[in-house]
Amino acid sequence: MARGRSPGYDDQRELILRHAAELFARRGYPATSMNEVAEACGLSKPTLYHYFRDKYNLLVHIADGHVSRLQALVEDVEARQLEPEARLRELIHRFVEEYAEAQHAHRVLTEDVRFLQPEDSERILGKERAVVAVFAQALAQMRPDTEAAGLSKALTMLLFGMINWMFTWLKPDGELDYQTMAPIVADLFFGGFPAVQMPMELVQRPVPP
Repeated sequence: MARGRSPGYDDQRELILRHAAELFARRGYPATSMNEVAEACGLSKPTLYHYFRDKYNLLVHIADGHVSRLQALVEDVEARQLEPEARLRELIHRFVEEYAEAQHAHRVLTEDVRFLQPEDSERILGKERAVVAVFAQALAQMRPDTEAAGLSKALTMLLFGMINWMFTWLKPDGELDYQTMAPIVADLFFGGFPAVQMPMELVQRPVPP
């Protein structure tokens, strides 16, 4: 009979993933060893291998887990069926606040995704694209002309540029925190978004059949 998992198995896995994400974020995936991960977790190396078969397995779980949590946030907001502006504001707030708890995992995703094997990379990037599509759809609902001009995704990526790189300057022990910054990001975006003018060459281009 196969041995069952201990009651704290899942909690231990999450602890390992958090420590590994922090090490990968600070040192880089190639420069981090399984010995260092085990030491950071207070585990022996054989015990670490009981939970994850190798360092690459850790990388996949960190990246996939982070994107999957973002997908879950999107699904939760979508289920509320909010009006377009309220929908996008809520998405911004939820993502900014999520990054407060996932700074290391997010850094791993942005910087170490190139080390993923093609099959894993395509799956994880596919989830990312689905998340981006929801933001772009919310923008297009607010301003259909951005969709007609083919700019809704570009504007979405500019918005993500504000959100995604906050970890590079917003310090955990600083005067500002993610909860404070979430509505500011939304206000900054919405304050400028209505002023965006559609380039005439895009507005006047022929509509594809």
